[in-house]
Order: sequence, then C-alpha cells, then structure tokens
Amino acid sequence: MNIKYIIAALLLPSAVAAGAVGTLSLDSCRQLALSNNKELLMQAEKVKAAGYQKREAFAAYLPAIDFAGGYMYNQKNISIFDKDQLLPTKSFNAKTGSYEFNLVTDPATHMPVKGPDGQYIPETVALIPKDAMTFDIHNVVFGAVTLTQPIYMGGKIVAMNKMAGYAEELYKDMNAAARQDVVYAVDAAYWQVVSLAAKHQLATSYVALLDSLDRNVGYMVDAGVATRSDKLTVDVKLNEAQIDLTKVENGLTLSRMLLAQLCGLPVESDIHVVDEMTDDINTEAEIATTYDMQRVYDARHDVRALTMATKIADQQSAVAMSSMLPNVALIGSYSFSNPNMFDGYKKNFDGAFSVGVMVKVPLWHWGGNYNKYRAAKAERKVAELKLEDAKEKITLQVSQAAFKAREAMKTYLMTITNETKANENLENARVGFTEGVLTTDNVLEAQTAWLKAHSEKIDAMIEVQLCDVYLNKVLGRTDY
Repeated sequence: MNIKYIIAALLLPSAVAAGAVGTLSLDSCRQLALSNNKELLMQAEKVKAAGYQKREAFAAYLPAIDFAGGYMYNQKNISIFDKDQLLPTKSFNAKTGSYEFNLVTDPATHMPVKGPDGQYIPETVALIPKDAMTFDIHNVVFGAVTLTQPIYMGGKIVAMNKMAGYAEELYKDMNAAARQDVVYAVDAAYWQVVSLAAKHQLATSYVALLDSLDRNVGYMVDAGVATRSDKLTVDVKLNEAQIDLTKVENGLTLSRMLLAQLCGLPVESDIHVVDEMTDDINTEAEIATTYDMQRVYDARHDVRALTMATKIADQQSAVAMSSMLPNVALIGSYSFSNPNMFDGYKKNFDGAFSVGVMVKVPLWHWGGNYNKYRAAKAERKVAELKLEDAKEKITLQVSQAAFKAREAMKTYLMTITNETKANENLENARVGFTEGVLTTDNVLEAQTAWLKAHSEKIDAMIEVQLCDVYLNKVLGRTDY
C-alpha cells in the first residue's frame, strides 16, 4: 500500500470528527466501508458465535458435573403408626426347640384363652410408642452432585464437533465473501465519482469553449461578417451545454453522497477522491484467455462456504445415524439430605456416593429414526447439487467477466484514437473559422465530436476499471 494512503487512513478519523473528510483514496474508502458496514459487523459476530459453539461442542467430550439441591417445608410429620403399638412376645420352648407366643392360659385346662374379638390374649406384650416412630420432616434440605461421562454416543459427539468446526469455517468464508461484496460496491461508487468528476471537468471545458465561440460570433455579428442566426445557434448550444453541466453536477453530488454512505460517513460530507484530480487513471488490467478453474474455486469464498455446508450436511446424516445406535455413559453421584436415614433417623447432614453405567439401546420407533437419517442424506445431496451448480455458474461468470474486460480494453484503446482525431479536428475547425473558411456550424460540429470523444474515453476508462474490479471479484482476488 502506498505510504500516502497509510497516512490518509491514519488522519481520516480526526478529519471525520472535525466534519471535513477531504480527499480519500480508494484504499481509504475501502477501509472506511469495511470498518463501518453493519452487515460486516453482524457477520463478524456470527464468526465469534460459531467459535463459541465449537468450544461448546468440544465440551461434550468431557465429564459434566452438576449440582441439584432444594429445601422443602412440610406441614405435618410422618408417623408410621396411628397410636402406640402392643406386640405379642415369644419365649423359647426347650421341649419343642422353637419359640412360642406367651399367651394367657386357662388354669384348669391350660389352654390359651381368647378375648371377645376371638383373638388369643398375649400374656406379655412389647410396647412401641407412637412417638418413637414419628419423624420430624417439617424442614428438609437435600442435594446431589452428579457426574456424567459419555463413553459412546453413537458417534454423535464426534459429528457435532466436526459440524461446529465446519460451521466456523463457513461463517468465516461468508464474512470474507461479504467483505468482497462491500469492496466491490465501494469500488463501483468510487469510480462512478471519478467518472462524473471527469465529465464535470469536460462539461465545464465544453461550456467554456461554447462561451468563447459565442463571444467571437457576437463580435463577428457586430462586424457584419456573421448573421444573427449564427449567434442564436451558438446561444442554443451554450444553453444546452449549461443544462448538461447542471445535470452532471447533480449526478456528481448524488454519487458523492452514495460513496459517503457506503463509507459510513454522513451523506452531507464534502467527500472527494484522489483519482478525480488526475488526468488519467491506471488501466493496466491483466486479462488471461483461460483460467485454472480449480484455483478459482479454491479462491472463491462462496464456493468454500458451500463446500463447508456440504460437509455439515454429511455430519448431520452421521448425527441422524447415531439415533439408531446404542448410547453408553458413566454416571456417578453424591447425594445428601438433612434429615437423613443412613444410620437411623438423624437431623443432620449425611450422604453417600453411587456409581453406575447407563445404556440406552433404541429398539423400535416405527421407522422414525431411519426416516430422519434418510432425510439427512437427501439434504446432503441437495448441498452437493448446490455446490455443483455454483461451480458451473462461476465458470460461466469468469468467462463472461474476462470477455467483458477484454472488450472494455479494446473499446478504451479505440477511444484514445478517436480522442486524438477529435482534438485535431477541433483545432482545424478553430483555425478555419478564424480564417473565415469554415462556418459556426462546422465549429459546433467539431466541438460536439470533441465532447463525444472525450466523454466516450472517460466511460471507457471507468468501464475498464470496473471490469477489472469485477474480474478480480469473480476470480476470488478481492481479498482486502
């Protein structure tokens, strides 16, 4: 980059803040547009988001540690019994070698006695008070720390990581393609300003020529060597030229406003460009007859983005396939509560570890998972077809751009010849008019031809520049 462009780029922010933009180079306009374009800023954020999603996908390889806890207030306590419990007891009978219930017996018959309810009456009982089996659960605190380590997820984690990586590359290529579009738009607006500025100078010169001719014809009318009709003819041409000059000035103002808007500057900025101050511009555009299309494909960010989209679609089919494969994960946890019942009922914190393996095997889903996989394969085929279609269109695009660039260069070379002839013709017409051998009509015709030749040369120069910019764009060379 030229040193004057670097200095201009460094001084530009302070100039914008002061409200006077001044003269900008093409590089400065590109830099401003790339820095201020909202679409590019959004694309940059998407690239960041894709990078974060890539990190998120990698985290699936690592064990997940979670904590869950809570507090609960209960209105009532839990009681196993509704009242005190009396349990019959047993004594060991040495004769039978077994335990027998202690029952009340009839002294006369030595047989167990039944009560009114028809049940035997125990001689001794064991008392279990209701309070002993009542547990205070008014305030319960509980929690658990769990660890989950995926072991085999049917290839889903690997596919998701690849997808995240491809997605990041896709957004980077989309961002680069958007930058190319912005640069192309800025270049087109820049050269439009250059074109109209040159035409403004040309129109001003043409008005000056007609004004000088108008004065000379006026002197000749006063001297009686020209007619009033000659003077009116020149006046009409002069008025037409002034109207054309006004139109060019309006178009130039609008073009400056468009360039300012693309550069992120206020539209009312007094913006000028470097190349409008020069008499000629660089038109040395290298145009080949054939191109290595594989290299073009590799350089085109849109093709690379479509390639990444195809790879993403391929991994999506792998994710769909994983839904038909078993999943295995290692699970560990530490659970605790207050109150706890690990060693009797106690109102304090206590917990325990547990470790296990979870296996999930899909058995039958009525073809749902398989159809999901087939849909993913179809989407991958669509992505492949889009890529192939894009390559075919790019091949045609490159051929057309190269042809148009060659034709623009041929046209420009012809306009140089026409300009030289028009200058010579105008000079001859001036001399002939001064010597009285040519009429005002001859001079006006020469001036009109001169104006047309110069205007066509300006258009041809700008067309060469725009064709060169477009050719570089379709070849993927507009990296900036």
